[in-house]
Amino acid sequence: MRVLHIYKDYAPVVGGIENMIRLLAEGLQAQGIESQVLVTNTGPRTEQTTLNGVQVVKAGRLLNVSSAPVSLDFYRHLRRMEQGADIAHAHLPYPPGELGHLLLGCSRRFVLTYHSDIVRQKVLGTLYRPFLRAVLRRADLIAVASQAYIQSSPFLRPHADKCRVIPFGVDVASFARTPAVEAAAQALRSRYGPRPLILFVGKLRHYKGVDVLLDALPQTDAHLLIIGSGMMEAAWRARAQANGLHERVTFLGEVDDAQKVAAYHAADLFVLPSTNRAEAFGIVLIEALACGLPLISTELGTGTSFVNQHGDTGFVVPPGDPAALAGAINALLTDEALRRRMAAAALARARAVFSKDALLANTVAFYQEALAGSAHA
Repeated sequence: MRVLHIYKDYAPVVGGIENMIRLLAEGLQAQGIESQVLVTNTGPRTEQTTLNGVQVVKAGRLLNVSSAPVSLDFYRHLRRMEQGADIAHAHLPYPPGELGHLLLGCSRRFVLTYHSDIVRQKVLGTLYRPFLRAVLRRADLIAVASQAYIQSSPFLRPHADKCRVIPFGVDVASFARTPAVEAAAQALRSRYGPRPLILFVGKLRHYKGVDVLLDALPQTDAHLLIIGSGMMEAAWRARAQANGLHERVTFLGEVDDAQKVAAYHAADLFVLPSTNRAEAFGIVLIEALACGLPLISTELGTGTSFVNQHGDTGFVVPPGDPAALAGAINALLTDEALRRRMAAAALARARAVFSKDALLANTVAFYQEALAGSAHA
């Protein structure tokens, strides 16, 4: 079987979708399923390379339109690479990629993973809807990370019969508490203590809700570590200063995997305070589970409340509510027995539901079902 993954970015670009595509491509390749990836490059030149056994084409990009890179070379390679593919697997949303398949697609089967609706880009969203509906009609099968998102998305509901729930996953073993990880975690605790440590990991984008967390923090006695970068960084640094938090908030920027795992193990709890359904799932929540870390997330009607089970692995609070967020933080920080119970439940849930092996097995079954069915019109 030959599978072509289609999206806008790939490693070393860091992000939830990018990381998931890499996990799939490399994991499937290791199982004997030939995996190829077609994305755009961060610059104007087209590059073809092999990363950990996966053939990757990064087409030179011309410009960005509302965070969607445009590349003419992308379409030339799309046609060529789809001709030899059993499965073309698009990862949405990436409008130029979906349009390319509609116009040029020729793989045996076409499937997609629906990562999220387009929420904030109103103009792009309006222009995109007709193409999105056509892509959803064209797809043989649609993978969605949670049942909640199928039910809450107005675009997915009409196609629920061909949606399959495939929860995202991580390599749980790579988040284990080794002696080296513990030493690095202890160094972080020594540097940023003695207050308890709260951790946020993610791109600093409008919907991540770090502003809400910064407004909640003065009502707690904790130090906040923020891993990630993005367009909201300057505004959120200014907000931390305005809230008098310059000694209790540390922006660590982008870090490597080892540093990130150490931060998870250094923290007392993990907070993902996202404010709208652009947060469709939250891969970082799974990573925190895999480190045995209690979670606090928000109720968005998406997959976040499937990952974080309220009262079991952590707390789920209303979005945009600093008082509720502070209350949940304080409830965990003042009850060590509760933190320990939720930490154990978190690790157990990561191993049972969100492992790399489960993701790969579910994806192979998904492909086999698509190949066994009738071709799209």
